[in-house]
Amino acid sequence: MKNIFVLVKQVPDTETKIIPKADGSYVEVTNIKWIMNPYDEFAVEQSLLIKTAFPECNVTVVRVGTVSDNECLRTAMAMGADDAILVESEGLIDSFTTAKAIKGAIEKSGRTPDLILSGKQAIDDDALQVPQLLAGLMNLPSVSVVVGFEVAGNVVKLKREVEGGSIEIYELNAPLVVACNKGLNTPRYASLPGIMKAKKKPLAQYKLSDVGVSASDTKVKYHGFQLPPEKPAGKKFDAMDDAKAGAIVKDVVGLLRNEAKVI
Repeated sequence: MKNIFVLVKQVPDTETKIIPKADGSYVEVTNIKWIMNPYDEFAVEQSLLIKTAFPECNVTVVRVGTVSDNECLRTAMAMGADDAILVESEGLIDSFTTAKAIKGAIEKSGRTPDLILSGKQAIDDDALQVPQLLAGLMNLPSVSVVVGFEVAGNVVKLKREVEGGSIEIYELNAPLVVACNKGLNTPRYASLPGIMKAKKKPLAQYKLSDVGVSASDTKVKYHGFQLPPEKPAGKKFDAMDDAKAGAIVKDVVGLLRNEAKVI
């Protein structure tokens, strides 16, 4: 293994209050606290574990997004990644465009990937598409929801979680794309020396046009962002009077069946 690329996405902190724009085109981003997508942390950690076993590996983190805040790229480099690539995109782009931009960025680096790692999904859009789309564009095998990882030379043995708690086992030759799930490892924290070193590590920046992406690549357009409707106020019942208990139970069951539709 010589070249590992890790896909990272910058997402709003789960405690951030999301406010849609007035025109519904997206959400207001001015006051959002951005973090690395939590699932991507497992991908970064896995790349560093492999680098420990194969010190000659070069780990590159790749992100598509705004230039204004590169916190997640710097965090990944502070954890131990060697360098980073940012593809500048100020607007909201779909999964296909993102995957094509990443493909172009990897090719622009001049290094042939032995392994491409990512999180299984991003917590903001939950699309679960970019790793698979990238694998299709690069004609590489892909395994998602991975919870077990072993490398022996050019052979990668993976454990994949499926419904019902069952585990599928795959054995593939590199190169390939792997989407990592929670439980694969325990991501490390960035150390103070790592944070200082990250400031000096290379960060290449490209525009979408530099990596072969144009407006015609967009497959999905977004509009109508809005908050979900507020939940109606709950209903209270006074069941302290035993004489009324039967009628109250009947009312509650009726509401659960006819309004909540849970029974």
